[in-house]
Amino acid sequence: MLEVFFRYEFLQNAFYTGVMIGCLAPLLGVFLVVRRMALIADALSHITLSGIAFSLLISNYAALFLFVNPLYMGIVFSVVGSLLIEKLRQVYKFYQEIAIPIILSGGLGLSVLFLSLADGFNNDLMNYLFGSVIAVSRSDLWTILFITIVVIIVLVLFYKELFFLSFDEEQAVVSGIQRRFVHFIFIVMVALVIAASMRIVGILLVSSLMTLPVAAAMRFAKGFKQMFVYSILFGEVAVIGGLISAYYLDLAPGGTIVMLAVLILVGSIIGKKAATSWAQKKETIPS
Repeated sequence: MLEVFFRYEFLQNAFYTGVMIGCLAPLLGVFLVVRRMALIADALSHITLSGIAFSLLISNYAALFLFVNPLYMGIVFSVVGSLLIEKLRQVYKFYQEIAIPIILSGGLGLSVLFLSLADGFNNDLMNYLFGSVIAVSRSDLWTILFITIVVIIVLVLFYKELFFLSFDEEQAVVSGIQRRFVHFIFIVMVALVIAASMRIVGILLVSSLMTLPVAAAMRFAKGFKQMFVYSILFGEVAVIGGLISAYYLDLAPGGTIVMLAVLILVGSIIGKKAATSWAQKKETIPS
């Protein structure tokens, strides 16, 4: 595989992109899971799909858009969707979770509408839905690299605020943290990462990469920082292992990555139970 890897540019693009996504998705996923906002990834992935479908639709009528990467329109829709979620959370102060299914439904409805206007599916859209190694271009690689750098810088700058808001939002507000501004920055980052991840994992599966590695990490991590380490480790294993398995087994990379993440999660649950059971038995044995 190494010989083929250095020969074909699309494999290099897929691998480097996968490594970055394997880090970014679980990194933000930790905050999403801790703040009980994991479903927001599903909502933004559906609104991103509508952006992709819209880009492919208008490319049928405007030749200029044939040369524009649909990823950019997906990013625009995803960011707008994240802003709408934040706005709806302010409107429904006592039922903030309702903002997520509203955006999810709207994104799905727009996607179906745009697809019907475009006379159904095409190969490009299928690649975005389920991921495709071949579809990852050099332009996608540079775009995702830029997003990676921006997200890491923002997380470093706002780590304390995000940490505080994740565990005690009321106390954070009393302490002077601008809750709305920090949450706005965070949700935009989530939107960017979701839009960037769809080339490898696929829009319908990207939320899995933001939650499954984190769920596995929670079984072993003894602190918040350890959860980041384990989440990124499990995410990278799932992505790299999934890409390699997909290459040798001729399978869809998105599904392979997600199923490997599921296996890691199941293994972590079984392993943790076995370790706990062994420790309890050891304690009951008289010395």
